[in-house]
Amino acid sequence: MATVRRTWWRTALGLLFTAVMLFPLYWMLNVSFTQRSAIRNADLFPRHFTLDHYQVVLHQQLPFLGTSLVVGLGTVALTLVISAPAGYALSKLLVPGRRALSFVLLVAQMIPAVVMALGFYTIYTRLGILDTLPGLILADSTIAVPFGVMLFVAFMSGIPRELLQAAEIDGASTWRTFRSVVMPIARNSAVTVGLFAFLWAWSDFLFASSLNRGGGKLRPITMGLYDYIGSQNQEWGPLMATAVLASVPTAILLIVAQRYVAAGVTAGAIKD
Repeated sequence: MATVRRTWWRTALGLLFTAVMLFPLYWMLNVSFTQRSAIRNADLFPRHFTLDHYQVVLHQQLPFLGTSLVVGLGTVALTLVISAPAGYALSKLLVPGRRALSFVLLVAQMIPAVVMALGFYTIYTRLGILDTLPGLILADSTIAVPFGVMLFVAFMSGIPRELLQAAEIDGASTWRTFRSVVMPIARNSAVTVGLFAFLWAWSDFLFASSLNRGGGKLRPITMGLYDYIGSQNQEWGPLMATAVLASVPTAILLIVAQRYVAAGVTAGAIKD
């Protein structure tokens, strides 16, 4: 009983902070279900309930949601294909200049995205891949790959070398060892890297606005949101409804993969 009395205020404080942090999400839902004429009333509950905003969004924004899904999954695939073998090489193979490469990865994460966008714009213009989905996938992967490599290195460094030597004795090549032994063990890290890569690609606006500015249906959802933001008027209802729909895939991924993420982020933190 004494313990409960000492900790009740901590629970109350935690609930208060949680409510404050989640209030923007609630307000987004509230506005998305409120009629346009009543939005400026700022009612705490949607007293003038409507689904018209969602009908508009489903009619106008579904192609952009599809584009974001393609870009996100493409970014995940490219990030894993590059970062997993790179992490294995840096952690277990005698790669010359491993420390220098690790330092370069850290520096790469410090470069502002706007600087990278300017460089990509110039290169893409010359290569003719501006306003294309592969170009946007490649650009988004440059943000996720350094993080993925460092996470894989942290986990794979803790894999016992005896396990790899046993695979070699059985006649497995380096690639077969990586594919059949290392990657199944590194499943949690792979899920974590893939999740963060998808989230970065899904929420990207800078690369989308500078490298994929073409009209039509190839814009991601972050650019589709801009359809409701004008210089003189903002369509708050459809804007918030679009934001709600855009949050659904990421929320589902976070719920499904949370236990893998918890294990993957802490991978390599404790070594024997």
